[in-house]
Parts: sequence; C-alpha cells; structure tokens
Amino acid sequence: MVFPFLLLLLLLQLPSHHAFTIGTTAPRHTVLRSSKSADMTVEEGTKLVVQGIKDVEGIPEEMLPGLEHFITEYLTATSSTGIPSAIQRITTCLKLGATHGLGPSKYTFETSHTALRSGPFDYYAFGNDFFRPCVDPTSSFVGGVDNLKQAMSQIEAGDNVVFLANHQSEADPQVVSLMLESVGYAEEASKITFLAGHKVTTDPLAIPFSMGRNLLCIHSKKHIDSDPTQKDFKQKQNLKTMGSMLEMLKVGSRCLWVAPSGGRDRRNVETGDVPIAGFDSKTIDMFRLMARKSKKECHFYPFSMVSYDVCPPPDSVEAGVGELRNVRYGPVGVWVGEETKNEGGLEARHKFCENAEEECEKNYRLLRKEIYGE
Repeated sequence: MVFPFLLLLLLLQLPSHHAFTIGTTAPRHTVLRSSKSADMTVEEGTKLVVQGIKDVEGIPEEMLPGLEHFITEYLTATSSTGIPSAIQRITTCLKLGATHGLGPSKYTFETSHTALRSGPFDYYAFGNDFFRPCVDPTSSFVGGVDNLKQAMSQIEAGDNVVFLANHQSEADPQVVSLMLESVGYAEEASKITFLAGHKVTTDPLAIPFSMGRNLLCIHSKKHIDSDPTQKDFKQKQNLKTMGSMLEMLKVGSRCLWVAPSGGRDRRNVETGDVPIAGFDSKTIDMFRLMARKSKKECHFYPFSMVSYDVCPPPDSVEAGVGELRNVRYGPVGVWVGEETKNEGGLEARHKFCENAEEECEKNYRLLRKEIYGE
C-alpha cells in the first residue's frame, strides 16, 4: 500500500495533456489529465487528500471537517479537468494555507501589500489557476467593454480609476482577472489594487490568495465594532491605510477596486434572489475626498459583478474567520458602467452615491439576464 501523502506526490507529477482557456485572448494554462482520472471518484480523491493533510504538521484537528467539505466541493466543481489535476491544485492550496496561514510563520500583511509574483512561486497566477476550472467560459460575460476601454485609456494617460463594485464571493479578485483577461486586459487586471477586509488577510485558507493581490487592508464598517477592545486599533489601522492610498493616488495611473457596501451580497433565503448590498455613502465620500487631495484626475466607474454561484457565502454575516467554503462550477460576469462624474462638493455626495449604486444595480440585472436569461 502506498502511503497517502506519497501517492499525492505521485499524482502531482502526472504528465500534462490538456489546456483550458477562458475567452479568445487569454493565455493558455495547463491542467493535468490522466487515464487514471476516469477511474477515480470525487469521494476517493477527497479521502486521499484528507489522509494526506492529517499528516501535515500545524493543521489543527478541529479544522479537518471544514477542510474535508472544501476539498469535496472543489473536486466536484472542477472534476471535468480530471480528479488528479484537481487534487494537485487543492493540495497546493492547503499546503500554502498551512505554511502561511497557521503557526509561527503565518504571513503578516502591511496596510499596503504588493502582490508576490517574483521568485519561485507566483501567488497571483496560483489564485487565477485555482479558480479558472470553476468558471464556465461559454456562458460567462463581460459587459460595458467600451467603458472598460475608456477606463484603461485614462489609467494609461496617468489618471486614477476607482471601480465601485458589488461584492459576491471570496473569488471576486480572481473573477475580475479572468474576465478582464478574456477581453484582452490581462496585464491591466494584474495591476488592480483591491480594498481588502480583515478576513482575507487573517483566514488561513484566504491568505495565500491574498498574497497574490495588490491590497489596501482595511476594517470594514460591518466588522469594526465586532470586538470593542480592538476598535481603537482598527480605526488607527484604517487611518494608516488611507494614508497609503493617498500616496498611491498621488503617483497616478492607479486602478482601485472597492466594494462600498463593506461586504458580500447575501442571498434572500425566502426567494433565492441575490440582491446587491447597498452602497455606503460615507465610504464613497472618503474615496472622493482622497481623489481630490491627490491632485490627480480620478474617474469612478460602477462595476457590477455576478460571481455568487462560484463561491456562495454564508447566508448571514460572520465576524470571525474559518467559514465553511462552498465551491460551484458555473458562469460569472462583470459589467463596467458609465463613469459617474466626480462633481460637486459635500452637498452632492448623496446623489453621487445614489447614481453609482443605481448604475451598478441596473447593469447587475442586465448581466444576470445575459448569463442566466432572467
């Protein structure tokens, strides 16, 4: 009998036979196939990976049920690429999570983080390639391409661009990259800076994916009061992040992605609908203020996202980390709305927020119609 972890290592060295792409302009990314993959079930693959991680030092036993659920979900969602290939990706994910998300070597994020791409491991490519097999390329959609083209031209000219987005899943940064990649903006997508809440920089499974992203780390309004003893520290950290963002905007040619709602959209458990969460006007006010202080031209675009089904979040907001991960195979989409003009002072702030949210909502519905026919 081959020791489970050694068998995992053998699977990781299977020859490559298949390439999977999203869109016509995306670079080809190789995934593994083997004649053995048809003979291995999801249950067998899950058992193999679980047996292997039980021997990995540093993974607490209480995490194993949640990890087993995540492994099963991922292998099921990506089984079309072959179970051995899916095992390779999920094993890499778990290994990175154990290395950088647990114990004394846990990775610590500064308020401003630059994607780790040089050296022996490209964390940005890892994140994209992990979620790529979860996305149905034939039914996915990118809308507002002319607006996207305009935004990218403005960035190239030295202006700043802020995408005001709804937020649906933990995979949203990867969805943004895959969708922009599919319409010819792979390089530009890799340079986007995401406003990141505390969960994606402290959760063991999320940390490796976050390491591959340009981030401004902030405590959202939904969680800043979760622990009163930490509120003062969180507020000071947010101020430091705002300082980092201002310096970034002063340089110019920056693209920021922010979810003004402060969290992910949640499913209506009674209807099954997934409405976008309302934009917080104070968050948008802060970005408009930073844009003015930077003395650089800044453009704001509503950015609608459909990605809920790939990584459905819990139906209720949880302050802590370690939520149960669900993974599905399905279509995703983004839609870049018309630019919301940054005009007027404080008296115009509510109208600006309303216009941005209405445009995001309108295009979100159009996006769902394109993808699901709703």
